Amino acid sequence: MRKGIEVRLGRGDRERLEAVIGSGNSPQKHVWRARIVLLSADGVGTMAIQRQTGKGKPTIWRWQARFMAEGVDGLLHEATRPPGKPPLTAAAIERVVEMTLADPPGERTHWTGRAMAMAAGVSHRSVQRIWAAHGLKPHRVRTFKLSNDPKFAAKVQDVVGLYIDPPEHALVLSVDEKSQIQALDRTQPGLPMKKGRCGTMTHDYKRHGTTTLFAALDVLDGTVIGQCMSRHRHQEFIRFLNKINRETPAGRELHLIVDNYATHKHPKVRAWLERHPRFHFHFTPTSASWLNAVEGFFAKLTRQRLKRGVFTGIVDLQAAINRYLAETNDNPKPFTWTADPDAIIEKARLGKQVLESIHSHVRRCHVQANKSVACMQALVLGSSGQGRRRGRRNDG
Repeated sequence: MRKGIEVRLGRGDRERLEAVIGSGNSPQKHVWRARIVLLSADGVGTMAIQRQTGKGKPTIWRWQARFMAEGVDGLLHEATRPPGKPPLTAAAIERVVEMTLADPPGERTHWTGRAMAMAAGVSHRSVQRIWAAHGLKPHRVRTFKLSNDPKFAAKVQDVVGLYIDPPEHALVLSVDEKSQIQALDRTQPGLPMKKGRCGTMTHDYKRHGTTTLFAALDVLDGTVIGQCMSRHRHQEFIRFLNKINRETPAGRELHLIVDNYATHKHPKVRAWLERHPRFHFHFTPTSASWLNAVEGFFAKLTRQRLKRGVFTGIVDLQAAINRYLAETNDNPKPFTWTADPDAIIEKARLGKQVLESIHSHVRRCHVQANKSVACMQALVLGSSGQGRRRGRRNDG
């Protein structure tokens, strides 16, 4: 043992050290530190401790000295070290946040991490930590569209009411069309996924035409009535209504939730509805197709079958869609509405208030800018007129 080092265990120290060694949850660095101290207390020499623990002499001497100075607690925590660089001040962090919330200079539309680091004079990693702590994501943007329908609240309550409390002895069908589905074929065959490499697909494609899928989702049992057609006019929509009429029980009322597409309000469609009184249309508010449950089915179809699909023609595409419809109907899942309609209506109201305040501010800025331009033009015209008059007097 090194000269000047004498390890003596106090009351309870051996039990604590043996508990650290015997615990399966102890970090390994704590285990070998405890072993060094116990071997030293038993009078084992430095060379023997080195062979049994696999640690070098400086490490053994360091933890012997730490135990002599701080006891068992000194083995279980790390010594504090001053940081290599001083941490950012609160003022610097606040400055980064304020700059992030403002527009970047020049023609850039948003901040990047490296651009902010250069502008604020901090490291890129510091910017990332500040943004993460404050929930700032300048690289992301969420799209939205507020409905301007004057009957927005009434239509939301009507549609959501059908989802939550459908009429007795009636079917509720969410109806819409997914138009312009492209039959895309890749220019070269892709490679399959394997360990360490994702599947591949060429970025370019061959376009073999489009088709339109008309679909009606039964919100009560989750089955889908679908039909692919070449176009999406009122003629095709009436053909799809006839299909719904054939494939649903004749004695039940049908409540169809549709959007405000002009085809759904065509005079011939209205005439067809008059001849079929068991059909009842419920229109979603304008710019609110998200309220139509069948849009969720279209999203799953796109994500699971169409986005990575390879189709050699329209017939191939339609066959794939029909197979997907069959698989959906083999294992249907009822649609369950969970959002509070009153909360939706309140959010739309608050959103309109914010938009109106922004628009009024922009209008005031435009008016002030136009006044400033008019004043400058008047000054320029006035000065040029005075110059011409002086020129005439000098010529005379």
